[in-house]
Amino acid sequence: MQKTVLNEDHLRSGARMVDFGGWEMPLHYGSQIEEHHAVRRDAGMFDVSHMCAVDIGGADSAAFLRRLIANNIDKLQVAGKALYSAMLNEAGGVIDDLIVYYLDENRYRVVINAATAAKDLRWMAARLADWQLAATITPRREGADALAMIAVQGPNARQKVWQVLPDSRSACESLKPFFAARSGDFFIARTGYTGEDGYEITLPAGQASELWTRLAAAGVQPCGLGARDTLRLEAGMNLYGQDMDENVSPLDAGLAWTVDLVNPRDFVGKAALVARPQQQQFLGLVLAERGVLRAHQKVIARQGAGEVTSGSFSPTMQKAIALARLPLAVAVGDSVEVAIRDKLLAARVVKPCFVRNGNILV
Repeated sequence: MQKTVLNEDHLRSGARMVDFGGWEMPLHYGSQIEEHHAVRRDAGMFDVSHMCAVDIGGADSAAFLRRLIANNIDKLQVAGKALYSAMLNEAGGVIDDLIVYYLDENRYRVVINAATAAKDLRWMAARLADWQLAATITPRREGADALAMIAVQGPNARQKVWQVLPDSRSACESLKPFFAARSGDFFIARTGYTGEDGYEITLPAGQASELWTRLAAAGVQPCGLGARDTLRLEAGMNLYGQDMDENVSPLDAGLAWTVDLVNPRDFVGKAALVARPQQQQFLGLVLAERGVLRAHQKVIARQGAGEVTSGSFSPTMQKAIALARLPLAVAVGDSVEVAIRDKLLAARVVKPCFVRNGNILV
């Protein structure tokens, strides 16, 4: 398995390590539930160095991304502005979901998922060759220019980052969500995957262990993949490989807001999306009875059948919750049944953001 630069820090902290997409990553450091609550109530941090930062440069970098992704990067006009989107195949399926940061008119940073990185880079290189554009694709995972990423999330996350990195405060205190700023060697983005405020900090790999140690000393709780999954599920955020993949349209995965079909520009997969409009809708479920919601369980509604894509127990709500693809006629507030083993259990349909900024929304 591949290891991040923080692997030894995790082992010293007693983390239970697991294989995640070919990477040895911490599942938890003793209590997944405590880590979850730390993020909702105070501040927690995640090693996300397995994600791959890719720098796109050159005179045609904008033209390349304009055709490569489903959202319109022309929305990016201010340095540091971020854009969430999907990279599609010709059939309109999701190769990966990603974030693009605008650095300047000839430079962008794209952050792609760990398990799909090799596939993504091959796809990007092939499209660049096909289109014969003047752009470069530079992954920042190895060598002297390797980058690490640490996400600090929670209601007190920003204050604790400023405590550890006081020089960063002037650069990033005024950042709005989905903007980033540089502070010395650090690229600090007000983004995250938990439904809480905070920063995702990209920095030279050689400086990651020191920052991790200093954040822990300031009371930031190290958190593993287990808490990351329940937090993102409560926030209604998609997980690649479960809620969408190459066989799922972004329109059916609740990602229509990341697809720009209005602008006349062409992009990979656009024709397929136009030819096959949305077939299902992406909604949340709250189980009304005792049970556990899991991916691939069948959902039965009076309007037809659907399927759970992600499910778990919500530590914040103390209930079983899920994300699901359901028939278009199903409405928020409807009652449905979920097939769990040999039983049909009742569930309520809700908007897919269950918890945000510590508040239960459903």
